[in-house]
Formats: sequence, C-alpha cells, structure tokens
Amino acid sequence: MRPPRLNRALVLEAPTRTPDGAGGVREGWSALGTLWAAIDARSGRDLEDMGAALSRVRLRITLRAAPPGSTMRPEAGQRLREATRTYAIRAVRELDPDGRYLACEAEEEVAR
Repeated sequence: MRPPRLNRALVLEAPTRTPDGAGGVREGWSALGTLWAAIDARSGRDLEDMGAALSRVRLRITLRAAPPGSTMRPEAGQRLREATRTYAIRAVRELDPDGRYLACEAEEEVAR
C-alpha cells in the first residue's frame, strides 16, 4: 500500500451536553485535537429537507491510526472540522493490515 498524502489539518470534535440552568441541556461540540488527513470525495446528491435545498457529499477521510481507547481515535458520532466545513463521521475502520491508517466514512451537508 502506498502511504496516503496527509495534507489537510482537521480538528476532531466530540458532542457535548451541558445543563442550561433551566432543567434542559445545551448541545455543542468540544475540540479534542488536530489530525492530518487526506480527503477523497466518494459520491454526492442534492435533496430537499423540510423546504431547504441541501447537497450531501460522502467522503473517505484517511488519517494516521491512534490506539483503541485514545481520545484522538475518531468514532462514529463525532465530526471533523476544517475552517467552516464540518464532516460528520458515520463509520471508522482500519485501512491497512498493519493498522497504520484509519478510514473514516463521513458526510458533509451544505445548504444551497
């Protein structure tokens, strides 16, 4: 396997829930750290969601592996951020037999 070209700095973010002081919760995101990655577009489509036009692009994001249990190992439900763009992580798997790289199957939704 030829090593991927990890040339994009992405911030790994995890969902957070904090009390809002009125009996509810405030949902947000907290940064866990920066990872270098390669991003490959897989497929995309346009759709209508509740009256808004959206574009959804599926991506494969390749990055260096981190040991299981590490906070720097992405998980489904987290996201990766690049400036104003966010990529929702749907699944994570090891890319090579030696476990040096991970492949994150992710989606980006953009309102048009």
